[in-house]
Amino acid sequence: MVRQDSSILRFFQKSAFPEAKKSDLLKKLQDKYSFIENVEVELCFHVEITSELTEAELNILKWILKSPLQPQSLLNSTSLKKENGSLLVEIGPRFNFSTSNSTNAVSICQNLGLKQVTRLETSRRYWIKSDSTHGFSKIQEQEIISMIHDRMTECRYTEENIPKKSFNEKLLKRENIYNVDVLKLGKKALQDIDAELGLAFDEADLTYYTNLFKNVLKRNPTNVECFDMAQSNSEHSRHWFFKGKMIVDNKEYEDSLIDMIMKTQEHTNKNNVIKFSDNSSAIKGFTNANLRPVNAGKTSVFQSVITNSDLIFTAETHNFPTGVAPFSGATTGTGGRIRDVQCVGRGGYCIAGTAGYSVGNLNIPGYKLPWEDNSLQYPINFAPPLEVLIEASNGASDYGNKFGEPLISGFVRTFGMVDSYGERREWIKPIMFSGGIGSMEANMTDKLPPQKGHQIVKIGGPVYRIGVGGGSASSVEVQGDNKAELDFNAVQRGDAEMEQKLNRVVRACLELGNRNPIVSIHDQGAGGNGNVLKELVEPAGGIIYVNRFELGDPTINALELWGAEYQENNALLCSKDDLKLLTDICKRERCPINVVGEVTGTGKVVLSLDESQTITPFNLELDHVLGKMPKKIFHLSRKANIQKALDIHPSNSIYKSLEKVLRLPAVCSKRYLTNKVDRCVTGLVAQQQCVGPLHTPLADVAVTAISHFSYEGIASSIGEQPIKGLVNCGAGARMTVAEALSNLVFAVITDIKDIKCSGNWMWAAKLPGEGAALVDTCKAMCDIMCELGIAIDGGKDSLSMAARVDQEVVKAPGTLVISTYAPCPDIRKVVTPDLKAPSMGQTGVLIFIDLSNDHNRLGGSALAQTFNQLGDECPDVESVKKLSNAFKATQKLIKDGAVLSGHDWNGSHNWPSTRNALSILFSEEVGWVLEVLQGTYNIALRHSKKWMYLYTTLERVQSFAFDANGEETSYKLEIQQTVKSCADEEFNSLAIRKGPNYTLTFDPDVSSVESDRQIKVAVIREEGSNGDREMAAAFVRVGFEVWDVTMQDLLSGDITLDKFRGVIFPGGFSYADVLGSAKGWAANILFNEKLRAQFDKFYNRPDTFSLGVCNGCQLMALIGWIGKLDDIHSKPQVYLDHNLSGRFECRWSTVKIQKSNAIMFKNMENSTFGVWVAHGEGRFTFQDNQIYKQMVDSNCAALRYVDDENIPTELYPLNPNGSIEGLAGVCSENGRHLAMMPHPERCVQPFQWPYMPADWVNYRSSPWEKMFRNAFTWCLEHQ
Repeated sequence: MVRQDSSILRFFQKSAFPEAKKSDLLKKLQDKYSFIENVEVELCFHVEITSELTEAELNILKWILKSPLQPQSLLNSTSLKKENGSLLVEIGPRFNFSTSNSTNAVSICQNLGLKQVTRLETSRRYWIKSDSTHGFSKIQEQEIISMIHDRMTECRYTEENIPKKSFNEKLLKRENIYNVDVLKLGKKALQDIDAELGLAFDEADLTYYTNLFKNVLKRNPTNVECFDMAQSNSEHSRHWFFKGKMIVDNKEYEDSLIDMIMKTQEHTNKNNVIKFSDNSSAIKGFTNANLRPVNAGKTSVFQSVITNSDLIFTAETHNFPTGVAPFSGATTGTGGRIRDVQCVGRGGYCIAGTAGYSVGNLNIPGYKLPWEDNSLQYPINFAPPLEVLIEASNGASDYGNKFGEPLISGFVRTFGMVDSYGERREWIKPIMFSGGIGSMEANMTDKLPPQKGHQIVKIGGPVYRIGVGGGSASSVEVQGDNKAELDFNAVQRGDAEMEQKLNRVVRACLELGNRNPIVSIHDQGAGGNGNVLKELVEPAGGIIYVNRFELGDPTINALELWGAEYQENNALLCSKDDLKLLTDICKRERCPINVVGEVTGTGKVVLSLDESQTITPFNLELDHVLGKMPKKIFHLSRKANIQKALDIHPSNSIYKSLEKVLRLPAVCSKRYLTNKVDRCVTGLVAQQQCVGPLHTPLADVAVTAISHFSYEGIASSIGEQPIKGLVNCGAGARMTVAEALSNLVFAVITDIKDIKCSGNWMWAAKLPGEGAALVDTCKAMCDIMCELGIAIDGGKDSLSMAARVDQEVVKAPGTLVISTYAPCPDIRKVVTPDLKAPSMGQTGVLIFIDLSNDHNRLGGSALAQTFNQLGDECPDVESVKKLSNAFKATQKLIKDGAVLSGHDWNGSHNWPSTRNALSILFSEEVGWVLEVLQGTYNIALRHSKKWMYLYTTLERVQSFAFDANGEETSYKLEIQQTVKSCADEEFNSLAIRKGPNYTLTFDPDVSSVESDRQIKVAVIREEGSNGDREMAAAFVRVGFEVWDVTMQDLLSGDITLDKFRGVIFPGGFSYADVLGSAKGWAANILFNEKLRAQFDKFYNRPDTFSLGVCNGCQLMALIGWIGKLDDIHSKPQVYLDHNLSGRFECRWSTVKIQKSNAIMFKNMENSTFGVWVAHGEGRFTFQDNQIYKQMVDSNCAALRYVDDENIPTELYPLNPNGSIEGLAGVCSENGRHLAMMPHPERCVQPFQWPYMPADWVNYRSSPWEKMFRNAFTWCLEHQ
């Protein structure tokens, strides 16, 4: 046995960072302190165990931790030693809660039988060497520490504070349950606990609750009850302002804001099936064929099932947590919104996401933008704007990437200015916006009412002390007025892997059809268990037991359990009879499940420490907490509009002005956002952000299919115009709606009156002048929507958008975000902004759709902002009828195929000599531009000569336009988040790119041999796999009988591989790629003798084939299915290492199919075309050069990334990961086993391609379908 003095084992890994990343870190440190000479970084793995490990168990643990190609780098002691002139700093996660990486690492260990491992955290140890023997001063040391750690989620590890035996050893058990003496002290007792816990009670709350306990209940509340009431009845949760009585300038409004909004429904088509009443909204959709397992929740064959699918949309913001800790705040914001889709009705299917970020001026180091004032101060309790933009977008992207939700649309705003009132307006408190697109079964739209005896069930992650007080903290009028430590309490953490398990459970329940065990379901968010469980059992009531919850931290008390917003958790009701079915599904998906209580029918919610019910921290009638409470009255006053006219000196040339505007983050290229986020997972994406041969982020509209086997889908767009709203709030509202329509117009929808919208409001509404502006904005929005015939059906508000900076209150610009969604009858009827006529060899015509009534107003424009001004007159919607008619006319042209491309317009139609040129070129009036063929122009003009104007003709062009100004801000932001050399390569390559040169050596439309033989293939997924459904659909399309098989199915013996001809390992993030991509998945095969023998047997059978894509490719390398593996503990010959860019890459890359042994690429050799790439660890790395040479000589190099000349390349980003000679896929020597990093399963239908040459658009089939047909043909030929 291996013995240790403590119960935390520590292992050290040398060279934690790749050379390029280490070089960038060194430069960053040297920019601050030039005397720094060198930096080295190692990792330390802190493994908490409950009992001793055997020698064999220790070897398994070490295998998990060590680098496959550098096992010698894992050491039992540190390789870094402090010496004179050096600084040794260790940074790791805070001790108070387990990270998601730890959760997933522990999951790997548990599945391998290492039950003793309860926590596994990773710290970074930095050795920083100076050129002096005097070392570093304390101030310099603190400056360096601030540069290399996140103060909200990490801390410095020292000999004094580092845990010795347990991470929990220094956590104090907090005071649990006590009474608050309202009977004796009255309101003051509540004021005291408000100050202590940061409950954000206002005067109306204090009066109501004092009366409730003193006069009605005649007892003292517990601290848990006070905390619960603050969360459940906070502005964040109950939306008092929108439901309140408005008195503006002494004039009382008849309707509340929510009443105004709901009245938009009176003027639109009645296609909502859910509105204003659930976690998401939904509209009527389509009848279509969907891929479903025959017996969901078990190993099962897939089948095509006709379903009635309704369409889901939801949107919310997660501003306060993102401002405090941007990465984790954005992950949990994304996760919470995903659960809103999951929890609509009796369950929903997630399809895609949208995102938006509004932050202050960026002040990018070394990149001075003239409108930014570097002298302005920023508070220490919020992350600076640059960090928010980078880390929040990283967090949202990372969560979606791991969960398996593509992010396909969004917006960015930066703003900071002192306005004409002398007030500083800036997003110190940022906006992190997240929208979700999904679908649901039409017969699952209604939650069933709770009935006595229903079981109260929690599914998802265990209880952590996370986000305690987030609901009330988010409701503080001015952030910075509460205690700093309470901000730490609101820090959260996201675990996309757990969310994926949760999603699998919900989906399996839904796919059972009428056997769905879910009676009702709600996601856990603000207010934690206290909020979600009360909502779930309302009005029947229930009993909940503290001791039935699974705890992630044994020191958690009742208040924290009841109020913590720990993520990745849903609450649902099911009958006792269905409990086993639900439990079995959770077991298969390895998703924790706790039956925490029962519906009682008493109308009361009781929280008891245990079944004895002797101690009840919470015991209240639902009517007292969630029942009808008095409306709050808001007395508001408007501020006089004293904005100054725009004043731009005549010396500012058009070119200089354009140069500035193109550098504005709201206008510049968004490659820095799109490159790092998955935009193809699910295989349902028909339109994402990037278009054209250079994959440029310009698209206006997002479109998804709702099935892999039909062309119906959902179109969605976003509108937001907060800067124009600062000039004129009513015009800003109307322009927001107009922008949303101007973006949506480019996808054909069923009818303009079928458009429904989510309205999200981010405002400092309770500060002087702001509430009245919000009321005016709401009225203007409702008025234009009623006239257009579109309607709001849901949304959220965040009304504490102000922060204290020193003694000044800085208000964020009031922001309304409109997200549209509508039924799309044919997802192929979409036009994009990239010009097409020239590449077709034809003459095109550009047409302006001008809806401005000949105005060219510059107020609130990008141009005005770059001159650090607002202006006094901004664009507005001059004719709602004209906007509606133009929308309908353009839809007709697109439906008829007359439009080649289109883009919403930020300029005017002409250049009359009497006009100011800047106004004409930079005004942002309503309108859009269409490209049509010259022969189609007259047909288009017939629709309305009043607002269609010929602008110019387009002849054939030889190269692509590249404007360094438009790309430079994106490039500077890329440098902040990726390896600089890679950012340099991409920026420089854009100036010389010619575009891809696609070639075909076969006809994609020639079908394979048809057969009615049932050839079985298994799509094997591990926890964290997320590309299995599109993979299954690709094989179903060509005739295979496809089975859904989990690793748990194989481990439990429910099925073996004996009956399958093919095994498919799909993409994703098994165990969130913790400790290395596919490491946990591979370990489950290699260290289980029965399972390993089963896989070896399948591999060696001559009638079998396999395909591994992305994560599956990484797996095949680790288990020796490509290259060789002599024994479990030997080094694999092939390994997929981190991308050279140091991050996840999503690209539409050009690849060339090589002459190789691969059976799936038969008769496809020398064809070159695009393919989706989405991975973080895709660089083929070999044990030595001889192994690579042998693989090439054996015709096993099957696929390579190529440049615009179709030559294999290592140039980034044409080669997204740095693989040698552009290697993208390899096969076994017999050709039966193929492993590749790109995703052909996401390109098997033409609509999935973001770019296709003009002469290819008439192909009925995608070229990638042939490789799947080849597999089917091979199986027929090798019986």
